[in-house]
Amino acid sequence: MSHLFGSSPKTILKDKTPTTKFQELKYDEAKLSEYLEQVLQLESVACKDWLTNKVDRSVTGRVATQQTCGPIQLPLNNVSVMALDFNSNKGVATGIGHAPGAALVDAAAGSKLAIAESLLNIIWAPLTHGLKGVSLSANWMWPAKHEGENARLYEAVEAVSDFACKLGINIPTGKDSLSMTQKYPNDEVVFSPGTVIISAVGEVSNIRQTVSPALQLVVGSKIIYINFSKDDFKLGGSSFAQVINQLGNEAPTVMDEAYFVRAFETVQELIKENLVLAGHDISAGGLITTLLEMCFPVPNVGMNLNLEELGNDLVKVFFSENPGIVLQAEDIIAVKRILDGQKIEYQIIGDVTTDSKLKIQNFESGMLNVELLREKWFKTSYLLDRIQRPHGHAEKRKENLFKQVLEYKFQSSFDGKFATYGIDPKRRTPSGLKAAIIREKGVNGDREMAYSLYLAGFHVKDVHMTDLMTGREELKDINFIVFVGGFSNSDVLGSAKGWAGAFLYNPKAKAVLDNFYKRDDTLSLGVCNGCQLMMELGLVYRDTDMSVHPKMKHNGSGKFESIFVNISVPKNNSVMLSSYEGARLGAWVAHGEGKFDLRNHKDYQITATYSYEEYPGNPNDSDFSTAALCSADGRHLAIMPHIERALFPWNWGYYPSEHKNDEVGPWIEAFVNAREWVKKRVKA
Repeated sequence: MSHLFGSSPKTILKDKTPTTKFQELKYDEAKLSEYLEQVLQLESVACKDWLTNKVDRSVTGRVATQQTCGPIQLPLNNVSVMALDFNSNKGVATGIGHAPGAALVDAAAGSKLAIAESLLNIIWAPLTHGLKGVSLSANWMWPAKHEGENARLYEAVEAVSDFACKLGINIPTGKDSLSMTQKYPNDEVVFSPGTVIISAVGEVSNIRQTVSPALQLVVGSKIIYINFSKDDFKLGGSSFAQVINQLGNEAPTVMDEAYFVRAFETVQELIKENLVLAGHDISAGGLITTLLEMCFPVPNVGMNLNLEELGNDLVKVFFSENPGIVLQAEDIIAVKRILDGQKIEYQIIGDVTTDSKLKIQNFESGMLNVELLREKWFKTSYLLDRIQRPHGHAEKRKENLFKQVLEYKFQSSFDGKFATYGIDPKRRTPSGLKAAIIREKGVNGDREMAYSLYLAGFHVKDVHMTDLMTGREELKDINFIVFVGGFSNSDVLGSAKGWAGAFLYNPKAKAVLDNFYKRDDTLSLGVCNGCQLMMELGLVYRDTDMSVHPKMKHNGSGKFESIFVNISVPKNNSVMLSSYEGARLGAWVAHGEGKFDLRNHKDYQITATYSYEEYPGNPNDSDFSTAALCSADGRHLAIMPHIERALFPWNWGYYPSEHKNDEVGPWIEAFVNAREWVKKRVKA
């Protein structure tokens, strides 16, 4: 190793251990309701919708758990989960943790809290190897090289190392950002609070068993609290302390690492036994925030609570950020048997109701209104969102989001079984029914679309634009082509405009396309960027003058939109969607130019609509809430929502619990319909 690293000198940092003493928190319990409203509006606690709605959360079609959950899609999920592939239920989970406020009070405690939070986020996915299969990454954000800070950093790093060793997990990677200060012209220096951001990663045994924070409407099911810290309730460095402009002198920590491990593994057992209906970790905002957040994404749900066992100081009970979790369970006998068997301490603190209230015994006000507090919690997101959007769309989002609840009506033929659709997911032999993915540089929706076609029964060919432009591919043996979603040419030329130019200005590519559409045994589908392409080329209504052909325009909000929305299907003659008449389903959208401009003509064949007319349910302000158009003969379909990214129940932002055992989601029928249509033509 000396030959590899040479003899570079070691860095030695000298510092003085700071002797700063903070005062004990002072507060007035009579102001509990006022404190709660302030905590819920704190940026670190409040809704993050302003951030999550502008990033693609469905790309690859293997996203099993992203930020949003529940019938009201709110960014509250504990853990992110990606499927490893389309054929199994295995995946990879990631949880994040940090505690900058607590680290100001106690650097060691803050670092341990960061690890604890990351683990109590990832705990909600069933891990193949349990806690010992988790690895951590530590990102150090510290204003080092200032008196006292190197000493605090040493304490923090030592605590992280010691805690990880006692938990039996490793930290193989990380990053150091040790110059976290900002200097201003008047010699003022602003220090970042010393923070370690922990990312926990682990293999998931079954992505479909991942637990959501959104309560399930099972009246009488129990709410259980488990304290992982074994520490007294402490408010130092908490969100509550921040809103009263204090720090406090004691931050919570994890007192018993062996107990933490045992509690972690026990909760994992509950999840793998399907005994947990919903669950959420306790971190920023404390226990009361956790309880409210479990109610926020579900309409007409509440809790009856009794917190007397937790202590007499309701401020500490509500707002202490001691590592812990809250879970919802129906089979309380089975849950108690497992918890008692492992000697895990827990309190049954309430049950689930349907009145949108938290009714709390020994609380002076007696009741908290979930809907009013959800508005307070959302307000900060709205204020940040308003800065980013023109045309008052932040106001529309605030006004409509909680009203536009995801509601479903599956097509009558759907039963969620592969066999019903003649599907063999393990098929390895060619079917003789040929489809082709058409892609341009930059598109990113080709693999999930290829799998959708394959699963439905097609033999799928990958065709790049260069294949068409050079004459290597002529599509003569192909019956079904799909223009996939993504960002062709990085959208720098406008959405799909550069892609369209590759057809229009290349004689070979144009000839291949024209010849394909002249045949009467062909189908085509364009999704997202592919939908934009079909509009640019006039492929849906080929006999219509381009001056009146439908166009795609920038979203009315003026920004990229990513949201899981309701889609309704009217009576139509589309080969792929006619069997969905009357259905109301869910699908992902992820685009910046998704507004259908129909030139005020209603006589186009509108094949699918957004179920809500106003933004954000109509995420791009499309004319007549249009989500898809088809050609007059039903063979060619252009659709903005990504139905191929909602193929399985675990792809959906919210899937109804009564269909939890479905093998496949309802959108598979569209691809099966295409298969059956092609099969008849091929045989003929």
